[in-house]
Amino acid sequence: MSRKHLLKDLTWVEFGERMKENPVILLPFGSQEEQGPQAPMGDYMLTDAIVARVAERADAIAAPIIPFGFADYFRPIPGGVQLSAETFRALFEDICANFLDHGLDHLVVMNGHSGNYPLIDQSIRKLKRERGVWIPCLNLWRLMTPAQWTELHGERGTTALGHGGDPLTSVYLHLFPDLMRMDLIELGERKSVLGLLPSGLNAVKFEGVDVNLAVDIDDICDTGIAGGDPTYSSAEIGEKIVESLVDFSARFVTYFKGVDATTS
Repeated sequence: MSRKHLLKDLTWVEFGERMKENPVILLPFGSQEEQGPQAPMGDYMLTDAIVARVAERADAIAAPIIPFGFADYFRPIPGGVQLSAETFRALFEDICANFLDHGLDHLVVMNGHSGNYPLIDQSIRKLKRERGVWIPCLNLWRLMTPAQWTELHGERGTTALGHGGDPLTSVYLHLFPDLMRMDLIELGERKSVLGLLPSGLNAVKFEGVDVNLAVDIDDICDTGIAGGDPTYSSAEIGEKIVESLVDFSARFVTYFKGVDATTS
């Protein structure tokens, strides 16, 4: 029998045996949100698939993914499910506590939705103070360098990145091609807010500098494509992105397995 790497596949007896190794537990978080008209809304599926590969390569154990995140700026689009900040933090801390209470102190957060991270940061700082443990977080879609994006997208480089563009469109084309509707792509004009162009999903540009503002996706565009250009995405690029993310994450998890995760 092959060694299991997904917590959902283990019996409690099997997991009890694995606990003796003090394994690294991967905690994946994602989001149920629009990703442009061409992609399914369950972008947590991408995180789930990548984390399963990381667990196998690094001989870690992946917990079941939490599919909902803090993504209030997507609330105007039907079909999304957004947790409040209070609910997300409580859920996150409860999940961590379940493992920490059993002496499993090597936890690594695998975050597939950038909007979750400010709340994750608050919680891992709280857990550091209260439980004396370091809990690192890998923000999956931020793990590649500008040089890597230039290698993948040529002169476009990091301008290919953005909500509704890459990396998620290419990764979807690689992992879930049958769910994609590239024929629905519409590249509309980006709207201005207060007469200024948006910068991401929480700011506008003023004299080249980001000014944070509570913009929602429908303040920015009518298509759900807030940045990048998904017409340049491809399954081939997605395959390279997945391999890069899995390789980097597995290297970190392997390293983390060998260090003391307690703060004392």
